[in-house]
Amino acid sequence: MSTYIVTGATGFLGRRVVARLLEREPAAQVYALVRASSVPRIERLAASWLGGDRVTPLVGDLTQPGLGLGEDTPDADHIIHLGAVYDMTASAADSEAANVNGTRAVIDLALRLDATLHHVSSVAVAGDHVGPFTEDDFDLGQGLPSPYHSTKFTAEKMVREADGLRWRVYRPAIVVGDSVTGEMDKIDGPYYFFTALRLLGALPSLLPTLVPEIGNSNVVPVDYVAAAMVELVHGDDLDGRAFHLVNPRPQSTREIYGALAAAAGAPMAVGSVPEAIAGPALRLSELPGLKIARDLVLDQLGVPPVVIDHLTFPSVFTSKETQKALAGSGLSVPEFTDYADVLWEYWYDNLDPNRARRPNPAGELAGRRVMITGGSSGIGLATAHKAAKRGARVILVARGVEDLETAVAEIRAEGGDAHGYPCDITDTESVDTMVKTVLDEHDHIDYLVNNAGRSIRRGIVRSTDRMHDFERTMSVNYFGAVRLVLALLPSMRERRFGHIVNISSIGVQTKVPRFSAYVASKAALDAFSDVIASEVHDDGITFTSIKMPLVRTPMIAPTTIYQSMPTSSPDDAAQMVIRAMEKRPVRIDTPVGTIAEFTGLFAPRFKNALLHQAYRLFPESSAAKGEAPDPATETDRAKSKSPVPMNLQNAGLPKSAKRIARLVPGVYW
Repeated sequence: MSTYIVTGATGFLGRRVVARLLEREPAAQVYALVRASSVPRIERLAASWLGGDRVTPLVGDLTQPGLGLGEDTPDADHIIHLGAVYDMTASAADSEAANVNGTRAVIDLALRLDATLHHVSSVAVAGDHVGPFTEDDFDLGQGLPSPYHSTKFTAEKMVREADGLRWRVYRPAIVVGDSVTGEMDKIDGPYYFFTALRLLGALPSLLPTLVPEIGNSNVVPVDYVAAAMVELVHGDDLDGRAFHLVNPRPQSTREIYGALAAAAGAPMAVGSVPEAIAGPALRLSELPGLKIARDLVLDQLGVPPVVIDHLTFPSVFTSKETQKALAGSGLSVPEFTDYADVLWEYWYDNLDPNRARRPNPAGELAGRRVMITGGSSGIGLATAHKAAKRGARVILVARGVEDLETAVAEIRAEGGDAHGYPCDITDTESVDTMVKTVLDEHDHIDYLVNNAGRSIRRGIVRSTDRMHDFERTMSVNYFGAVRLVLALLPSMRERRFGHIVNISSIGVQTKVPRFSAYVASKAALDAFSDVIASEVHDDGITFTSIKMPLVRTPMIAPTTIYQSMPTSSPDDAAQMVIRAMEKRPVRIDTPVGTIAEFTGLFAPRFKNALLHQAYRLFPESSAAKGEAPDPATETDRAKSKSPVPMNLQNAGLPKSAKRIARLVPGVYW
């Protein structure tokens, strides 16, 4: 029976090595060195392995002195050192801590336990060496162009030079996903370019394409590397040797591109740009001015610029001795062209950072999570009904619990997926609690509709002692909406998708009198959204501002003259919101609002004079003047069962005002 201590056992390669060790040796005992925070993870992994009951967590840390272990370290026959930073983009400090200091501590442990150390190095130790690099080669005076190259070289050197240590070194090439399942755990190596390939997939597949010849790469699937390692761990008389876990035949950039392009539906390569041309062009891109532009494009594609410098190897890695040691095992490296499509499919389904942006064949809103504030009545409730009918999961937010429960029940009765959450959007604690609950229960929000609002129609001469009117309006229409955007932004950025619909107002365009508090609050939200839209563009987060015309909702009821004006229905307004979510335009206007906005741009004095006449023509509302409704007319209304008070049904406007209202429908007068 063999006993193993394994570092990096929860890693992409490590967990496959441990699983194969357990299968290979039915009596093997494995101690997995993990941080305390990773104990639950190794226990979950072990539960899925055959023989996982023989895996014991060993709490420690590669970056701590003595690996953070006490004196009661279990005895072991072998230490398999997989724990390291395998990231070309990692900082020098992080690479040094894990790759060098960690290896030093592992060597000390192997010497103390008299165990054989199986050290996972990398072909990166070859650095910038040009030409053949054999398993027996190590220090050939090569340059080491990055912290990753340097620390992997230093770590292997320490292993080789440790007095009295029995060791075997394994040097994988570029490790990609499983050749059978395609499974991969992160974006690395060639995966950085998959997003660009997906974009190319939108081009005609017959478009002639040339691929630059900038050298050869070397790619191996993780299942081969794990299987080969376990075979070599059990091999006889292999101590003091290094093994190249590489493809015996390097792959050209054209071969790699061709295999992935075929899987992605991208244009196929019809030829190559010779290295004599491609090489100087690549070096030219390092010039200061060009480098800024190049790195900006790469960053938007999610490609770290450092990766460009290490796309190919100047070395050619021979693996004759490794193949000889593996003879009889039946192991061989599969050709990249045979499993590239499997890698692509797994990435597309699981790792594509922009997968949340893809449209659903069943409809743009099908399966989406849509949060609607003010969702228990009016425009919000009408929108919720329409979104639910399109397959969305609607999440209604409002203050009134009873109204919310009624709204949710209505939608569910129609077969929709609806959920209600009471929340006061003017209260930060209430918003934070609600958003956390929603994300815990629904995982994410795709669409946020900032519909909740407060309107005040009152001339400024009646507002000089009513600063609270402005504060209350801003509290709901601006700060409330901003609170929700800020609370949901981190999760939207993580998924790289989100769309926010702001129910603005035609008043922002017309700037009609008596709405200084309301229009200012809506204009503030528009400005806030316009500014941050450019900041989160690459995150896939977009905004639509709907310059909503006058809609007959409870919010306008206190203004009696609106009963005599043409208005849109909540259903009409909801259709605009649905369009905003499905098409995601930057703004949705009405013709009247657009004309008013252009008039303000090109004839501001004329517009101001015109609006002043409207101010004189349209009267102040009873609510603005502080007048109570006539009780007698309210009784008449109750008897008539009319939803509109009798004094409002009979409320008249001057004929000229009615004509204006009909000529420019939807305007808040």
